[in-house]
Amino acid sequence: MLTKKYILPFFLTISLQFIVISFCTAQWYDPEKVNKKAGDIYGQAINEGVAGNYDAAIRYLNESIKLDPKLVDAYISKAAIYGTLKKYDSSITGYEQAFALDSVYSKDYLLPYSISLAGTGKFQLALDAVNKFLTDEKLNKKSIAAGNFRKTTYEFALNYDKTHPVKNYVFAPQNLGDSINSSALEYYPSLTIDGSKMVFTRRINSDEDFYESNFADGKWSKAKPLAGKVNTNFNEGAQCISQDGQWIIFAGCNYPEGQGECDLYISYKTKNGWSEAENLGPMVNTDFWESSPSLSPDKRDLYFSSAVAGGFGGRDIWVTHRSLTGKWSRPENLGAAVNTSGDESCPFMHADNETLYFNSNGRPGYGSTDLFFTKKVSDTSWLEAENLGYPINTIDDEGSLIVAADAKTAYYASDRADGKGGLDLYTFQMREDIRPLKTLWVSGKVFDKKTMAGLPSSVELINLKTRNTISKIQTDEEGNYLATLPVGKDYAFNVNRRGYLFYSDNFALDANTADSVFHKDIPLQPLEAGAFIVLKNIFFDTKKFDLKPESIAELDKVVLLLNDNPKLRIEIDGHTDNVGLAKDNLTLSNNRAKAVVDYLSGKGIAPARLSFKGFGATKPMADNTTDTGKSQNRRTELSVISN
Repeated sequence: MLTKKYILPFFLTISLQFIVISFCTAQWYDPEKVNKKAGDIYGQAINEGVAGNYDAAIRYLNESIKLDPKLVDAYISKAAIYGTLKKYDSSITGYEQAFALDSVYSKDYLLPYSISLAGTGKFQLALDAVNKFLTDEKLNKKSIAAGNFRKTTYEFALNYDKTHPVKNYVFAPQNLGDSINSSALEYYPSLTIDGSKMVFTRRINSDEDFYESNFADGKWSKAKPLAGKVNTNFNEGAQCISQDGQWIIFAGCNYPEGQGECDLYISYKTKNGWSEAENLGPMVNTDFWESSPSLSPDKRDLYFSSAVAGGFGGRDIWVTHRSLTGKWSRPENLGAAVNTSGDESCPFMHADNETLYFNSNGRPGYGSTDLFFTKKVSDTSWLEAENLGYPINTIDDEGSLIVAADAKTAYYASDRADGKGGLDLYTFQMREDIRPLKTLWVSGKVFDKKTMAGLPSSVELINLKTRNTISKIQTDEEGNYLATLPVGKDYAFNVNRRGYLFYSDNFALDANTADSVFHKDIPLQPLEAGAFIVLKNIFFDTKKFDLKPESIAELDKVVLLLNDNPKLRIEIDGHTDNVGLAKDNLTLSNNRAKAVVDYLSGKGIAPARLSFKGFGATKPMADNTTDTGKSQNRRTELSVISN
């Protein structure tokens, strides 16, 4: 389940293929006339290179060059090996040394030379080199196709730079260090919303298991295997930890009870560690391959990659929805804005519940599997996916990427030169134009106001402008909850439980909102006479009593409450601050309360169940000498008359 592909060296293969061709295209250089001892050592280098012993091959090549500084094939072979090792600067040097010695003999290597140039981000030079390569009239169809493919990728890169001008952005991935990375392979990071816990996959030999590390005092703790029963003798990988740190969903391969080769499983955090994993069942898993799950922050949507039939081709990204009863729905394809005839995998839904990152080899890009992002328009609609650009994407395969709640700190796996061994985990700062929404969060406990007992409840977050539900989460059995709050929007925050008066609050989060973490313990009042709440999402313009559109979401909650409780009778009370004449404030508050009742009546609620009254500034909740106090006093209340 590795997201990086490890294949036999492409560059070295090209070099060895072209060596035979080059013998008959020599200018002054003649391979038959090289120093015999140098030629023998060169032969040893080729044998080591074919066997994959690249360090030994380089040593032999350097020895042969010392004996014969004009051994062009040795420079070409060094360049090919360095290209295979992704040491593109050294590869470029080797090719250019060969070109300087004999440009005619070496011209067949302009294609791999261009690839090494692109590997360092020199796309214009790469395009020049491949264009020169394609002028050779003796090229076969395969070479022409390979050259044209690379030409397309270089042109894409140059055009991307033109259409995505960036100033002062530095891509500088930092290795997460010895606490997380080891001589084994580490990949597929996942993070809780507060950034305090990272769970990732570590592969030792052929066994994959989950490890965790905690962030405290500015550093990561020494990673250790997850406690409990989630790690087994089978392969667990491509995991996603829920934003609240309570669930892990992952791909389990070759499990005895599995539907297919790789299925999706879930494990729950318990007092004794992580529970034994449960298969998500035949509604989600198929006889095909399912992997790389990503859970939405409200734990209601699960995105994953599957090779199941019925998609756009290859592996597609699908989503399944979790009902209030805990059942997962039949998966839905994310559509053509995301999926292609190629392979899409490694989806990551950010904490904003809107921005989805994934990788694909089916879209224009830099040559292999690139990273992309899209934005959710609705439950069934997505914006056309966009490439993340160079240098996040390179000419090589890119795997999974996640972005922290701050919207700028990203984590991914890479086999960079400064790694501890194979794939390591790195962090870097995202470019501003490809960031999701910075996301804060609110957590707390819902409880019965009278008994103080925790109440399992529904917590809903609604965009006041669009009236779309951003998230709808279920508390745990003790009433604990965590809800994410993407900045830049205004939200209605409602908590509901049958038999209780719902709770109302709002969050107005502009783009400059401080990195605050909200904590709200929420007392719910039983539906009985005397219970009341402030409807915090009822809005009017100054000195007016026309309901603003942002009020509709909250008003509809009141309609739902009344419909669910047909005997319930309520009173709507209007209140103002002390600005202006008392008589005017009394009239204004009365008219505002009436406007709410009129809306409810218009939705079919019997007038006999509704009453209203305006109190002006006679019942302040706070001090009227401050703006904050005045804002609190301007309010609409709902009181229970009888039930």
